[in-house]
Amino acid sequence: MNFLRFPVGRWGLPLLSGVFIGTSYIPFPPWASLFGFVPLWLFWSRQSNARSVFLGGLLASFVFTLIGFNWVTYLLHEFAGMNWPLAVVGMIGFGLAAHLFVPVAGLLWFWGDRRSLWSRRLSLPAMALMTTLCEHYSLTLFDWNFGYTWFGAGIPVYQWAEFVGFSGISAATLLCNLPLYYAWTRRRERSGKLTLATVVTVFALLNLGGIWLEQRLPAPDLSLRALLVQGNMGSAEPMEKIYGGGYREEMLRRYFRLTDQALEAAGGKGDFAMWPESAFPGLLGEAFRDQQFPTALREYLKERQLALVTGTYGADLTSRLLTNSLFVLGRDGEIIQPSYSKTILLAFGEYIPGEQWFPQIRDWLPATGHFARGPGPTVLLNLGQFRMGPQICYESLFPWFSHSLAQLGAQFIVNVTNDSWYGHWQEPYQHLYMTLARAVEFRRPVLRVTNTGISTVALASGEVLRLSPIGEAWAGLYEVPFLRDPAPTFYQRWFYLVPTLLWAGLAVLVIGGRTPRKWFGD
Repeated sequence: MNFLRFPVGRWGLPLLSGVFIGTSYIPFPPWASLFGFVPLWLFWSRQSNARSVFLGGLLASFVFTLIGFNWVTYLLHEFAGMNWPLAVVGMIGFGLAAHLFVPVAGLLWFWGDRRSLWSRRLSLPAMALMTTLCEHYSLTLFDWNFGYTWFGAGIPVYQWAEFVGFSGISAATLLCNLPLYYAWTRRRERSGKLTLATVVTVFALLNLGGIWLEQRLPAPDLSLRALLVQGNMGSAEPMEKIYGGGYREEMLRRYFRLTDQALEAAGGKGDFAMWPESAFPGLLGEAFRDQQFPTALREYLKERQLALVTGTYGADLTSRLLTNSLFVLGRDGEIIQPSYSKTILLAFGEYIPGEQWFPQIRDWLPATGHFARGPGPTVLLNLGQFRMGPQICYESLFPWFSHSLAQLGAQFIVNVTNDSWYGHWQEPYQHLYMTLARAVEFRRPVLRVTNTGISTVALASGEVLRLSPIGEAWAGLYEVPFLRDPAPTFYQRWFYLVPTLLWAGLAVLVIGGRTPRKWFGD
C-alpha cells in the first residue's frame, strides 16, 4: 500500500484522489469509495496557504469529473450540436466547474482551521465533516452522490437507504475516509491496524444488516402486469432526417407494433402499457381529442382493451405553452384525469434560465425549447385501484420529489425518460440506478421506461428486474408486486435527519473545540 508515495510531484496526492473517486462511480464498482479522499486530505493537511488547498481540491474534482462524467462530451456533441473539438473544450470547462464543492470544502476547512474554530485535534474531523456538508449541498448537473454506487454494484449496505436515504449513505461513505486516514497515517502502529480492522468489521456488519433489512420487508398484497415499450426513437430531429415528414406516423406505428408484441407475450392480459417520455407523437388533452393521432390512439386502446401510461406533449392553455406531460388513458382510450406535466425542466433544453426577468434572451437563443412548468409532485395518476407517482426524466434524481409522492400515498412510481442524447457508456447506467434508488428509500416499486434504454423495474426490496438493451427497439412484460397501502419508511418520516446531524456535528466540533477562555473571550 505504498501508492500514496508514488513520485508524481507536488500535486500527486490530489491527482490520486481524483483517480480513486472517478473510478469508483457507476458504472465502476465502489472499490475506492471508502478511502478515495484520503490522499487529498493528506495534501490539504500539509498546506500553508489557501491557494494550494483550493488548487489541490480543484485538480481532484477535475480528474474525477473527467473519468466519471465524460459522457458530457457526447451530450454536447449530440444535444448542443458542437463539433467534437469544441465538445472536448466544453467537457474541460464542465470538469472545472461541475464539482466545486471539493475545493470549496477545502477553503472552508482552511479558513476555519486558521481562525481556530476548532482545536488542532479536531482539525481532521472538521475536514471530513466540511467535505461531507459541501457534498450534500453541492449544485451539480445530476444530483448524484457517493451512495448510489453501492446500489449499482449490488452491495447490500445500500438497504440502509430506507433509514437515511442514499444521501445518508453517501455521507457515511465520505466520513469513513476519516478512520482510514487515521489507519494510513498510523499504519505501522497497533492503533492504525485496529482502526482498519474496526472499519472492515463494521462494514461487514452493515452489509449483513442490509441482507436482513431486505428479508424482513412485508409481503406485497397486490401485483400488476406492466408492458414496458421502448421504441428506440429518440429526438425528433434525427428521426426527421431518417423518415422525413412522416416520422411521427412511423413513431406511432412502431409503438403500436411493439405494444402488440408485448401484449401477445402477456397472453392478451396486461394492466397497462407504458410508453416513455414524448413517445406519443402528438398533443393530448381535451382540446386535441379529435385530431388524427389522439383519435388513432383511442381506437387502438379501445380495440385491445388496454390501458396506457405515456409521455407526450400537452398544452398549458393559460400560458399557451407546450408541456412535457404524462397521461393515463383507460381501456376505452379516454384520458383519465389528472395528468401530470414536468416541473423540473432541463435548462437550455426546455427553458432558458433567467428568461422570466430578461425576455430578450429568447431572441438570442430562439431554438431553445419553451415549456410551461407543471405543478410539482402534487398529484397522483389514477388507474382503477392503482395510485401512481408520476416523474418525468431526471425529476427522479431529487429525493424530495419522490418524498412528496410517497407522502401523497403513491403505491409505486412511474418514470418516463429520454436518454437518447447521452450515448451508451456511462450516463444510462448512472441515471438508471439513481432513478431506481427511490424504490429502496421509500419501499415502493419504480417502473422506468426510456426511449432508447435502459428500461426496467426495481421492486421495493431493491431487486432490479431484467434490463432492456440499449439502442434497440424492445418491449417487455413485468410482474410487479406491491403493497396496497405502503407504510412510510423511517427516511420518509425523518427526511431531514441527515443534514440536521451533519450541521449538529459541525456545531459540536466548533463548540467542543473551544476552550472556556476562548469561548468567553477572556
